Order: sequence, then C-alpha cells, then structure tokens
Amino acid sequence: MEVTWPPAETLRCGPFTLRRGLGGGSRVSAATPDGPADANDVARAEAGMAALHQRPLFMLRPQDAALDDLLAARGYAVMDPVVLYAAPVAALGPPPDPMTAFPHWPPLEIARLIWAEGGIGPARLAVMDRVPLARTAILGRSRDRPSGVAFVAAAGSVAYLHALEVAPACRRQGAGTGLLSAAAAWAGGAGADWLALAVTVANTPARSLYASRGMQVVGQYHYRTKPA
Repeated sequence: MEVTWPPAETLRCGPFTLRRGLGGGSRVSAATPDGPADANDVARAEAGMAALHQRPLFMLRPQDAALDDLLAARGYAVMDPVVLYAAPVAALGPPPDPMTAFPHWPPLEIARLIWAEGGIGPARLAVMDRVPLARTAILGRSRDRPSGVAFVAAAGSVAYLHALEVAPACRRQGAGTGLLSAAAAWAGGAGADWLALAVTVANTPARSLYASRGMQVVGQYHYRTKPA
C-alpha cells in the first residue's frame, strides 16, 4: 500500500518508521512500529514528529496491541478505523464501456476538480505524482457528464485503488461500480492479479459497494492521536 501512496520521506526513529506527509493525509504522516516499543521509544517518536511539524500520529495494526494499550494509557484516542478490501481483478467483472469510464494520466482538469470538491487537494495530488510505478487516473462519465474519479497504481501482482470520489449529483447511480470495474480492468492490463483498497469503517456506502462486488476484508488498522 505504501509504495502506491508514498510519503514524501521516511525516517528511522528507534523501533519506529516516521513519515513526512506534507499534508497528504494520515496514511503518509503516521508512525508505525517495526518491533516492540516502550514509553521512551514513544517519546522519541513524538519528538521526531514534532520536528517534522506534524502532530503525533500512530498507525496501529492487529499485531501492535501492546503499543495500542501503551498509547491509550498516554491519552491517545482512536481515530479513523480502517478496513482493507481485496479481490482478484478477474472477479470484478468486465471493463465498462470506454465512454463511461476511461484511464488517463496525467489527470484531466475535470478529474482534479471532482477530487477538489471531495477534499482531495494539491497535497494529495502530490502524493499521486510521487508514485514511482505504473499509475492512472480513471474518469467516470454518466449521461454525458463527469461522474467520478479514482487513482490506481500497480505494485507487482497487486494494484491499489485510492481516492475514489463520486460527484455528489451522481451518487447511488452506479458511478462507483463503473469506476471499480475500470480500475480492475486497468490493473489487469498493468500485470496485477489483485485489486486492493483501504476504506474507513465509517464509510458505509463505500463498504457496501465493495462487498456487493465480492471484495473481501483482508486486514485492518486504526490510528491513535492526542485530542486537540
């Protein structure tokens, strides 16, 4: 996932990997442990993130239960639980008509505008620009107007779908399904066997879409940060 949505920089800090996100979101700004960590290690990581001018933010996976408890005891609150979905690209159906969803790079201005309306601005577009792999934007169309956009990058046998955004006027009309199918078709053409993505637990409509297309939950994580 990280190579398809990379931070601007990674740094070692004891048992932690720190990330410089430059405003690109939680995933590219969070610290993750690579082994056991104690309170002193956490304090050093906090100082390292402060030096990057970032708030203290830790990504916790199921294997990080001890650190999760330690951070909770230090007053850290859970933020944005996430689930990971994946499916074989062949199981996500035939590609849609090119008139309804098509891959392109760099993103067209209308794609950038749809992303901007959904809160995906220049800092996240800069993350896409940093990806050193095969990548594409997919623009959806419905009734001769833009309906949504997504970003996909392929890392070997797995392609990751990021930043899927459906225009408000086109929601619940099948635009998301078309983008998902187009993403899978592009992924297969790029040599990937699987399409994967991450979505917050709270995003019920998106999770319903992915489950309806046969995608399976394959992992989870959450963040902890200090309340403001």
